[in-house]
Amino acid sequence: MDKLSIAQWDEADRPREKLERLGPQALSNAELLAILIGSGSADESAVDLMRRVLQGCGGSLRRLGRTPMAALCAYKGIGPAKAVTLMAACELGRRRAAEPAEQRPQMASSRDIYNYFLPLMQDLPTEECHVMLLNQQLRLIDSRCVGRGGLSSTLVDVRCVMYEAITARASALALCHNHPSGATRPSADDDRLTQRVARAAALLDLRLVDHIVLADGGYFSYADEGRLDTTH
Repeated sequence: MDKLSIAQWDEADRPREKLERLGPQALSNAELLAILIGSGSADESAVDLMRRVLQGCGGSLRRLGRTPMAALCAYKGIGPAKAVTLMAACELGRRRAAEPAEQRPQMASSRDIYNYFLPLMQDLPTEECHVMLLNQQLRLIDSRCVGRGGLSSTLVDVRCVMYEAITARASALALCHNHPSGATRPSADDDRLTQRVARAAALLDLRLVDHIVLADGGYFSYADEGRLDTTH
């Protein structure tokens, strides 16, 4: 009975589609390697080919990384291009493991948040609102722009803010928006936005740690002023 090629598999079982749907952690080593080499041979799929190669290495990625090019090319279905791809992937994995762990900056105060956003926002001609995404230790995951407006206001959809936090798997967040006018005093609209975001975050078990109003030479912090209360 002829073996099915990957293209003939059920879509849910194809490595590329499986990765898109479930993430790379859900794939076996053979499936991940099959994505790299792209195709197998007339006799077997890329996944089956990589299972055979891994079996020859005792199932060890370390041994695969030490396998010379000539030995890889001895497998039917692997030519120089595929062998080079596998060797490059193994070398990247080795270099990644050798890198020191990345220490993300901690945003433990309003000054930390202000210093992060100042070079990004101090010269903007119109208002923008950004969300800072943080982990449980208040270390930076990322920041995203969630609203752009005019000289004196910007529209922010709270659902977009929550979406960014959820997709980044953040545990906490902080807002920052600029006032091109140079005034640090928040507006009534700023107050309402802060309250809405704080309430939405609480419903999703997220923590709003601050909302910074950034202006040239200074800032206003809702947290420092004790104005993150969601009951008003």
